[in-house]
Amino acid sequence: MALPFPEISPDAFEIPFVDWPIRWYALAYIAGLLAGWRIVVALMRRPKLWGKRAPMAPEAVEDLLTWVILGVILGGRLGFVLFYDPGTYLEDPLAIVRVWEGGMSFHGGFAGVVIAGLAFCHRRGIAPLPVGDAFALVAPIGLFLGRLANFIKPELWGRPTDMPWGVIFPVDAAQICNGWAGQVDDSCARHPSQLYEAGLEGLLLGAILWWLFARGALRKPGLLMGVFLIGYGLARAFVELFRQPDAQFATDVNPMGYAFFLGDLGITMGQALSVPMILLGGALILYARMRGAK
Repeated sequence: MALPFPEISPDAFEIPFVDWPIRWYALAYIAGLLAGWRIVVALMRRPKLWGKRAPMAPEAVEDLLTWVILGVILGGRLGFVLFYDPGTYLEDPLAIVRVWEGGMSFHGGFAGVVIAGLAFCHRRGIAPLPVGDAFALVAPIGLFLGRLANFIKPELWGRPTDMPWGVIFPVDAAQICNGWAGQVDDSCARHPSQLYEAGLEGLLLGAILWWLFARGALRKPGLLMGVFLIGYGLARAFVELFRQPDAQFATDVNPMGYAFFLGDLGITMGQALSVPMILLGGALILYARMRGAK
Protein backbone atom coordinates (compact mmCIF):
# COMPACT_ATOMS: atom_id res chain seq x y z
CA MET A 1 0.00 0.00 0.00
CA ALA A 2 2.12 2.86 -1.30
CA LEU A 3 2.08 5.33 -4.17
CA PRO A 4 4.87 5.37 -6.77
CA PHE A 5 6.55 8.70 -7.36
CA PRO A 6 5.04 10.29 -10.50
CA GLU A 7 7.37 10.50 -13.46
CA ILE A 8 7.75 14.29 -13.50
CA SER A 9 11.04 15.77 -14.65
CA PRO A 10 12.49 18.44 -12.34
CA ASP A 11 13.23 20.40 -15.54
CA ALA A 12 10.24 22.27 -16.95
CA PHE A 13 11.98 22.88 -20.29
CA GLU A 14 15.34 23.66 -21.84
CA ILE A 15 16.42 26.87 -23.52
CA PRO A 16 17.08 25.99 -27.18
CA PHE A 17 20.63 25.83 -28.54
CA VAL A 18 22.32 26.21 -25.13
CA ASP A 19 20.88 23.12 -23.37
CA TRP A 20 20.17 25.21 -20.29
CA PRO A 21 17.41 23.55 -18.25
CA ILE A 22 14.81 25.71 -16.51
CA ARG A 23 13.66 23.92 -13.38
CA TRP A 24 10.20 23.92 -11.83
CA TYR A 25 11.84 25.18 -8.64
CA ALA A 26 13.02 28.37 -10.38
CA LEU A 27 9.63 28.85 -12.03
CA ALA A 28 7.93 28.52 -8.63
CA TYR A 29 10.06 31.38 -7.26
CA ILE A 30 9.37 33.55 -10.32
CA ALA A 31 5.62 32.85 -10.39
CA GLY A 32 5.26 33.49 -6.66
CA LEU A 33 7.12 36.80 -6.84
CA LEU A 34 5.23 38.02 -9.91
CA ALA A 35 1.83 37.03 -8.51
CA GLY A 36 2.63 38.70 -5.21
CA TRP A 37 3.81 41.84 -6.98
CA ARG A 38 0.61 42.23 -9.02
CA ILE A 39 -1.64 41.59 -6.00
CA VAL A 40 0.23 44.11 -3.83
CA VAL A 41 -0.03 46.69 -6.62
CA ALA A 42 -3.80 46.10 -6.75
CA LEU A 43 -4.03 46.51 -2.97
CA MET A 44 -2.16 49.82 -3.09
CA ARG A 45 -4.63 51.10 -5.66
CA ARG A 46 -7.54 50.68 -3.22
CA PRO A 47 -6.97 53.12 -0.34
CA LYS A 48 -10.32 52.29 1.30
CA LEU A 49 -8.95 48.84 2.20
CA TRP A 50 -6.40 50.51 4.48
CA GLY A 51 -8.77 52.91 6.19
CA LYS A 52 -7.61 56.35 5.09
CA ARG A 53 -4.91 55.75 2.49
CA ALA A 54 -2.61 53.06 1.17
CA PRO A 55 0.88 52.93 2.74
CA MET A 56 2.62 53.68 -0.58
CA ALA A 57 1.98 54.50 -4.22
CA PRO A 58 1.35 51.55 -6.55
CA GLU A 59 4.33 52.60 -8.67
CA ALA A 60 6.67 52.10 -5.70
CA VAL A 61 5.84 48.38 -5.47
CA GLU A 62 7.99 47.63 -8.52
CA ASP A 63 11.02 49.16 -6.79
CA LEU A 64 10.17 47.19 -3.65
CA LEU A 65 10.07 43.97 -5.71
CA THR A 66 13.76 44.39 -6.55
CA TRP A 67 14.61 44.65 -2.86
CA VAL A 68 12.45 41.62 -2.08
CA ILE A 69 14.13 39.48 -4.75
CA LEU A 70 17.55 40.32 -3.33
CA GLY A 71 16.30 39.57 0.18
CA VAL A 72 14.88 36.19 -0.84
CA ILE A 73 17.99 35.04 -2.69
CA LEU A 74 20.65 36.38 -0.34
CA GLY A 75 18.74 35.62 2.85
CA GLY A 76 17.63 32.18 1.71
CA ARG A 77 21.14 31.16 0.69
CA LEU A 78 22.95 32.63 3.70
CA GLY A 79 20.30 31.19 6.00
CA PHE A 80 20.93 27.70 4.63
CA VAL A 81 24.70 28.15 4.96
CA LEU A 82 24.54 29.44 8.55
CA PHE A 83 21.69 27.32 9.93
CA TYR A 84 22.01 24.01 8.14
CA ASP A 85 25.53 23.30 6.88
CA PRO A 86 28.15 25.86 7.96
CA GLY A 87 30.97 23.30 8.16
CA THR A 88 30.72 22.30 4.51
CA TYR A 89 30.79 25.90 3.30
CA LEU A 90 33.69 26.82 5.56
CA GLU A 91 35.69 24.13 3.79
CA ASP A 92 34.58 25.33 0.36
CA PRO A 93 33.47 29.01 0.54
CA LEU A 94 33.03 29.25 -3.23
CA ALA A 95 30.17 26.75 -2.95
CA ILE A 96 28.11 29.50 -1.31
CA VAL A 97 27.58 31.23 -4.66
CA ARG A 98 26.64 28.01 -6.48
CA VAL A 99 22.95 28.43 -5.76
CA TRP A 100 22.02 26.26 -8.75
CA GLU A 101 23.23 23.25 -6.76
CA GLY A 102 20.40 23.79 -4.25
CA GLY A 103 20.31 24.85 -0.64
CA MET A 104 17.84 27.57 0.34
CA SER A 105 16.28 28.22 3.74
CA PHE A 106 12.78 29.66 4.13
CA HIS A 107 13.64 31.17 7.50
CA GLY A 108 16.73 32.81 6.00
CA GLY A 109 14.74 34.07 3.02
CA PHE A 110 12.09 35.43 5.36
CA ALA A 111 14.73 37.28 7.39
CA GLY A 112 16.19 38.64 4.15
CA VAL A 113 12.80 39.94 3.02
CA VAL A 114 12.17 41.56 6.43
CA ILE A 115 15.54 43.34 6.33
CA ALA A 116 15.02 44.42 2.71
CA GLY A 117 11.48 45.63 3.44
CA LEU A 118 12.54 47.59 6.52
CA ALA A 119 15.42 49.20 4.62
CA PHE A 120 13.12 50.14 1.73
CA CYS A 121 10.46 51.58 4.05
CA HIS A 122 13.04 53.56 6.04
CA ARG A 123 14.51 55.00 2.87
CA ARG A 124 11.09 56.02 1.50
CA GLY A 125 9.54 57.11 4.80
CA ILE A 126 6.86 54.38 4.65
CA ALA A 127 5.22 52.72 7.66
CA PRO A 128 6.58 49.13 7.64
CA LEU A 129 3.71 47.25 9.33
CA PRO A 130 1.10 47.82 6.58
CA VAL A 131 3.67 46.75 3.99
CA GLY A 132 4.36 43.63 6.06
CA ASP A 133 0.64 42.87 6.08
CA ALA A 134 0.59 43.05 2.28
CA PHE A 135 3.58 40.68 2.16
CA ALA A 136 1.83 38.27 4.52
CA LEU A 137 -1.26 38.19 2.34
CA VAL A 138 0.64 37.03 -0.76
CA ALA A 139 3.38 34.90 0.83
CA PRO A 140 1.29 31.67 0.89
CA ILE A 141 1.19 31.74 -2.91
CA GLY A 142 4.96 31.38 -3.11
CA LEU A 143 4.97 28.84 -0.29
CA PHE A 144 2.39 26.67 -2.06
CA LEU A 145 4.24 26.75 -5.38
CA GLY A 146 7.62 26.25 -3.72
CA ARG A 147 6.50 23.17 -1.79
CA LEU A 148 5.06 21.65 -4.95
CA ALA A 149 8.45 22.24 -6.59
CA ASN A 150 10.15 20.54 -3.61
CA PHE A 151 7.98 17.49 -4.30
CA ILE A 152 8.73 17.46 -8.02
CA LYS A 153 12.50 17.83 -7.55
CA PRO A 154 12.24 15.64 -5.26
CA GLU A 155 13.74 16.91 -1.99
CA LEU A 156 12.75 17.48 1.65
CA TRP A 157 10.84 14.19 1.63
CA GLY A 158 9.21 12.78 4.73
CA ARG A 159 10.04 10.06 7.21
CA PRO A 160 9.30 6.40 6.43
CA THR A 161 5.66 5.41 6.75
CA ASP A 162 3.38 2.45 6.10
CA MET A 163 0.33 4.68 5.57
CA PRO A 164 -1.45 4.04 2.25
CA TRP A 165 -0.63 7.53 0.94
CA GLY A 166 3.09 7.08 1.47
CA VAL A 167 5.15 7.83 -1.63
CA ILE A 168 8.05 5.74 -2.91
CA PHE A 169 10.53 8.40 -3.92
CA PRO A 170 13.41 7.57 -6.30
CA VAL A 171 15.94 5.28 -4.62
CA ASP A 172 18.77 7.80 -4.86
CA ALA A 173 16.62 10.28 -2.95
CA ALA A 174 14.81 7.90 -0.62
CA GLN A 175 17.86 6.60 1.26
CA ILE A 176 17.11 2.86 1.26
CA CYS A 177 15.17 1.88 4.38
CA ASN A 178 16.13 -1.71 5.18
CA GLY A 179 13.55 -3.57 7.19
CA TRP A 180 10.92 -0.81 7.23
CA ALA A 181 7.32 -1.97 7.01
CA GLY A 182 6.67 0.12 3.92
CA GLN A 183 9.69 -1.27 2.07
CA VAL A 184 9.05 -1.89 -1.62
CA ASP A 185 11.74 -2.71 -4.20
CA ASP A 186 14.57 -1.85 -1.78
CA SER A 187 13.19 1.61 -1.01
CA CYS A 188 10.63 2.64 1.56
CA ALA A 189 7.46 4.65 1.30
CA ARG A 190 7.73 8.08 2.89
CA HIS A 191 5.38 10.81 3.99
CA PRO A 192 4.92 13.33 1.14
CA SER A 193 5.75 16.06 3.63
CA GLN A 194 6.25 18.59 0.85
CA LEU A 195 2.55 18.24 0.01
CA TYR A 196 1.61 18.50 3.70
CA GLU A 197 3.44 21.83 3.80
CA ALA A 198 1.87 23.01 0.54
CA GLY A 199 -1.55 22.34 2.03
CA LEU A 200 -0.93 23.89 5.46
CA GLU A 201 1.48 26.76 4.70
CA GLY A 202 -0.03 27.54 1.32
CA LEU A 203 -3.72 26.67 1.03
CA LEU A 204 -4.91 26.68 4.65
CA LEU A 205 -2.85 29.64 5.87
CA GLY A 206 -3.66 31.56 2.70
CA ALA A 207 -7.39 30.94 3.18
CA ILE A 208 -7.22 32.19 6.79
CA LEU A 209 -5.35 35.35 5.80
CA TRP A 210 -7.72 36.17 2.94
CA TRP A 211 -10.71 35.56 5.21
CA LEU A 212 -9.27 38.08 7.66
CA PHE A 213 -8.56 40.45 4.77
CA ALA A 214 -12.22 40.25 3.72
CA ARG A 215 -13.15 41.28 7.28
CA GLY A 216 -11.05 44.46 7.11
CA ALA A 217 -7.77 43.21 8.64
CA LEU A 218 -5.68 45.70 6.64
CA ARG A 219 -7.13 48.44 8.85
CA LYS A 220 -5.25 46.92 11.81
CA PRO A 221 -1.53 47.21 10.99
CA GLY A 222 0.44 44.14 12.05
CA LEU A 223 -2.52 41.77 12.36
CA LEU A 224 -2.04 39.85 9.10
CA MET A 225 1.71 39.69 9.60
CA GLY A 226 1.22 38.31 13.10
CA VAL A 227 -1.26 35.67 11.93
CA PHE A 228 1.10 34.68 9.12
CA LEU A 229 4.05 34.26 11.50
CA ILE A 230 2.09 32.14 13.96
CA GLY A 231 0.40 30.13 11.21
CA TYR A 232 3.60 29.37 9.38
CA GLY A 233 5.51 28.58 12.57
CA LEU A 234 2.86 26.15 13.81
CA ALA A 235 2.42 24.51 10.40
CA ARG A 236 6.17 24.07 9.92
CA ALA A 237 6.72 22.74 13.43
CA PHE A 238 3.88 20.23 12.95
CA VAL A 239 5.03 18.97 9.54
CA GLU A 240 8.58 18.56 10.87
CA LEU A 241 7.16 15.62 12.86
CA PHE A 242 6.70 13.84 9.51
CA ARG A 243 9.62 15.30 7.56
CA GLN A 244 13.00 13.57 7.44
CA PRO A 245 15.44 15.52 9.65
CA ASP A 246 18.54 16.97 8.04
CA ALA A 247 21.18 14.32 7.41
CA GLN A 248 24.10 16.69 8.06
CA PHE A 249 23.17 16.84 11.76
CA ALA A 250 23.22 13.05 12.16
CA THR A 251 25.86 11.46 14.43
CA ASP A 252 26.32 8.11 16.12
CA VAL A 253 24.41 9.34 19.17
CA ASN A 254 21.95 11.33 17.06
CA PRO A 255 21.17 9.09 14.06
CA MET A 256 17.91 10.89 13.28
CA GLY A 257 19.68 14.19 12.64
CA TYR A 258 17.98 16.40 15.21
CA ALA A 259 19.52 19.84 15.63
CA PHE A 260 18.77 20.14 19.37
CA PHE A 261 17.55 18.04 22.27
CA LEU A 262 15.18 19.12 25.04
CA GLY A 263 15.47 16.26 27.50
CA ASP A 264 14.50 13.17 25.53
CA LEU A 265 12.72 15.24 22.89
CA GLY A 266 14.52 15.79 19.60
CA ILE A 267 13.99 19.18 17.94
CA THR A 268 14.72 19.82 14.29
CA MET A 269 16.30 23.01 13.01
CA GLY A 270 13.03 23.92 11.29
CA GLN A 271 11.14 23.65 14.57
CA ALA A 272 13.76 25.66 16.47
CA LEU A 273 13.71 28.47 13.91
CA SER A 274 9.90 28.57 13.97
CA VAL A 275 9.75 29.38 17.70
CA PRO A 276 10.85 33.05 17.38
CA MET A 277 8.42 33.46 14.47
CA ILE A 278 5.53 32.29 16.66
CA LEU A 279 6.56 34.60 19.52
CA LEU A 280 6.96 37.60 17.21
CA GLY A 281 3.61 36.81 15.60
CA GLY A 282 1.90 36.79 18.98
CA ALA A 283 3.45 40.16 19.84
CA LEU A 284 2.26 41.68 16.55
CA ILE A 285 -1.30 40.43 17.04
CA LEU A 286 -1.35 41.83 20.58
CA TYR A 287 -0.03 45.16 19.29
CA ALA A 288 -2.64 45.30 16.51
CA ARG A 289 -5.48 44.53 18.91
CA MET A 290 -4.31 47.05 21.51
CA ARG A 291 -3.92 49.75 18.89
CA GLY A 292 -7.34 48.95 17.47
CA ALA A 293 -8.90 49.21 20.92
CA LYS A 294 -7.81 52.85 21.38
